Amino acid sequence: MTSSSRTALVISAHAADFVWRCGGAIALHAEQGVKVTVVCLSYGERGESAKLWKEPGMTLERVKAVRQAEARKAAEVLGVHDLIEFDMGDYPLEFARAHKDRLVDIMRAVQPAFMLSHSQYDPYNTDHMLTTQVVLECRSTAQAWGHNPGQKILGAPQLYLFEPHQTEQMGWKPDTFLDITPVWEKKRAAIECMAGQEHLWDYYTRVAQNRANHFTRNSGGQAGGRACKYAEAFQSVFPRTVDSL
Repeated sequence: MTSSSRTALVISAHAADFVWRCGGAIALHAEQGVKVTVVCLSYGERGESAKLWKEPGMTLERVKAVRQAEARKAAEVLGVHDLIEFDMGDYPLEFARAHKDRLVDIMRAVQPAFMLSHSQYDPYNTDHMLTTQVVLECRSTAQAWGHNPGQKILGAPQLYLFEPHQTEQMGWKPDTFLDITPVWEKKRAAIECMAGQEHLWDYYTRVAQNRANHFTRNSGGQAGGRACKYAEAFQSVFPRTVDSL
C-alpha cells in the first residue's frame, strides 16, 4: 500500500489532546501522503479551559467557540485530512450508544492502517481512559461481520497509545519512538494555537526533546544512534506481524 492510499485515525478526548500527544505523528504522516482523520470527542470546555474561565463573564458557549476555533486552526497547521467533531461535552465525557455506533461507522469508512488514542489508565483524567476503553470496544464491533451487514468491516489496525501527562502514574510503557524533527515547527505552531492552555506549550516541547534522547539511545546506542532533536513515544496494544526483524 502506498503512502498516498494509507489512512490513519486519531481519537482525541479533548480539543488539544491530538496536538500535544501526537501532533508530530499527524504532521509527519500527512507530509508522506497519509490521510489522517481526527475525531475530537469534546472541546475540553469544562475541564481543560481554566484560563478562559478566569475571564469575567465567560460562558460555556463562548469557551466552546474559542476551543473549537483553536482545534480547527491546529488541525489545519498539522495537515489533518478530516477533523470530525462529536461535541459530547467533557468532565465527564459520556458515551451514548449513538456515539459508539458513529465511531464504528467512522472506523469502517476510514479503514485506518493504524489508530492512536489515550493511555488505558489515567486516574487524573477519566475522560482519557474511558475514550480508549470505548475505542477498543468499537474496534471490536467494527470487525464484526454481523454489525450493519453490507458495510466493509475493519481489519486489525494497530492501536497506539499516546503519551499521558504523568507517565509514571499511568502504567504506560512506550515501545515505539517516532522522530518528528522534520515537522517539529508544524507541531510547535499547532501547540501555540491552543491559547487556552498556554502553560503546556513549553512542557510538551520538553517532552519531545526528552523523547528524542530516548530515540537516539535506542537507535544504535549513544554513539551510533541517529541524531534526533524531537520525538514522540507510543505504546502499542496489539502484537506486530512482520516478515523480518
